[in-house]
Amino acid sequence: MIGAIPVFIIGMFFLPEAGSGPNIRLWVSFLLTGVVTFYLGRHFFINAWKRLKLKSANMDTLVALSTGVAFIYSTVSMFLPGFFEYYGLEAYIYFEASAVIIAFISLGKFIEFRAQRQSGEAIEKLLGLQPSTALKINASGETEEVSIADLESGHKVRVKPGEKVPVDGLVEDGKSYIDESPINGEPLPVEKTKGDKVFAGTINQKGSFILSVTGAGEETLLGQIIQTVQSAQGSKAPIQHVVDRIAAVFVPVVLILSVLTVGVWYIAAGTSGLSLGIVAAISVLVIACPCALGLATPTAIMIGIGKGAEKHVLVKEAAALQAVAKVNTVVLDKTGTITEGRPKVIDARWDEKARKDVLLSMEQQSEHPLASAVEYYLKDKHSAVSLQQFDSLTGKGVYAKHDDDTYMVGSISYLKDNGLELNDAWHQAYDEWANQGYTVIFFFTDSLIMGMLAIGDAVRKTSKQAIAEMQRKGVEVYMLTGDQEKTAKAVAKAVGIKHIHAGMMPADKASFIKTLKEDSNKVVAMVGDGINDAEAMANADVSMAMSSGTDVAMDVADMTLMRADLQSILDAMQVGRFTVNGMRQNLFWAFVYNVTGIPIAAGVLYPFFGFMLNPMIAGAAMAGSSVSVVMNSLRLKYKKI
Repeated sequence: MIGAIPVFIIGMFFLPEAGSGPNIRLWVSFLLTGVVTFYLGRHFFINAWKRLKLKSANMDTLVALSTGVAFIYSTVSMFLPGFFEYYGLEAYIYFEASAVIIAFISLGKFIEFRAQRQSGEAIEKLLGLQPSTALKINASGETEEVSIADLESGHKVRVKPGEKVPVDGLVEDGKSYIDESPINGEPLPVEKTKGDKVFAGTINQKGSFILSVTGAGEETLLGQIIQTVQSAQGSKAPIQHVVDRIAAVFVPVVLILSVLTVGVWYIAAGTSGLSLGIVAAISVLVIACPCALGLATPTAIMIGIGKGAEKHVLVKEAAALQAVAKVNTVVLDKTGTITEGRPKVIDARWDEKARKDVLLSMEQQSEHPLASAVEYYLKDKHSAVSLQQFDSLTGKGVYAKHDDDTYMVGSISYLKDNGLELNDAWHQAYDEWANQGYTVIFFFTDSLIMGMLAIGDAVRKTSKQAIAEMQRKGVEVYMLTGDQEKTAKAVAKAVGIKHIHAGMMPADKASFIKTLKEDSNKVVAMVGDGINDAEAMANADVSMAMSSGTDVAMDVADMTLMRADLQSILDAMQVGRFTVNGMRQNLFWAFVYNVTGIPIAAGVLYPFFGFMLNPMIAGAAMAGSSVSVVMNSLRLKYKKI
């Protein structure tokens, strides 16, 4: 730009008359333009030459031809003005056009680069979550600060209060509460004790603990998220492939139009119009550069994927953003998607003599899958006691002795086998819970029912609201589950889903997705969390995995909902629509610019208004169109969704 400014000033205000021959001002213009065009702008000519050898053309071809022709035309006019006069042509000087075109395009590229860096802030924020060092515990038991790159699986690391967790690992000693919101958006800290997983980039709060490293750097969950976002921002949406094909045809068409422009001017005005025809052809080459067209979708995609990351929606491919914008049918797995995916004590009824400390002790020793739910329910309020005897009966329950008294935990059949019956109050509660699909277990002695607990997979707190919002927006919602009909109906009723299919195997789920897709009006999103959902997800138009689910589901999915919340589905759909709207806006203005700019550059207004577009102004307009597309994408970045 610095080199172009003097050339511009000379060209606009101090240029000598055409045909007057070289002088100091022309020499300054000639030398500065040569430096700007062929040194600072050399990459345009290098890239154009590479394309020529491949028998193709692109934006660089148009820039190189227009600036090269303008420079050569001006140089001949400067040193050999008589050449043009001999043929009855005007010896115009357009050094400023060549220099300013390069300057404007380079400035536009710089602004685009800065804007694209801004659109990559999501990556920078994620990278900012990664600590660079950790406190490794060495063989002598002392801590030493080491680089994350030096940590390997199995190394021991101490994490102090207030520090970011440096690596993925398992808590080996100590306990704490971890703020996992940087990864999953969940606002409440999560308690971590021995054996629990912790993730790099999360924030340790009050406690101190030692973890055993399971992954560091790119091997961490955070590292994988960063790689996925980077890969997705470099991917192309289907609409971009269409744009690429248009651009591939567009450039050769522009080259033909520039030649036709010279021909039409010659036919219309003879040799006197040839000079203006050459100027018009240069303007056509410049203004037709489809830079804005090339930027229209990539910039919107980068912004959209960054927005998704801010909303804790991890997008793998740009194509998923375009597809999710059209989704009108959402299929939800039940367990781990609508529900939390882990057993939980939903309700309990107790006799006043209930020994809850004994029940806690029994469940701590039990290997039954539901035992951990009861243990979690009781452990903060009661302390375990010692048991003299403990044993289990397959399919029935467990029993134990404490202070010579016998206690039992199990199903209603186990209760009845021991000669106990439910009175009306207990029976009413039992029937109510069973009808809601809960598993009911009893705690009793040989003569007294001490307690009854309803265990179920609790519905996520936001599921009902999110499903209602989807339905309000005209999205059909289905629930698929391998669970029994009674449980499925109870969950569907709780969250307001009308379409349910229970007792489904993985192949059944996949088949159901295919059936839905046979309706050409349906664009189907499948949301799941388990291995049993992977086949169905692979067959959907868009697949989403809950981050609380299995690695297989997340590998298959187009998107991962890091917040493990159905509200994230709405966020993903909104991000998709917002991105596609941005692409459409950008493409619209890019096409309008080229369609209206080319005829004006060719001189269509000259016969009516005497207006001829200076190539320099054409360069400014071309650069401005590219910048406007990028700025529109950046506007979308700051728009709330």
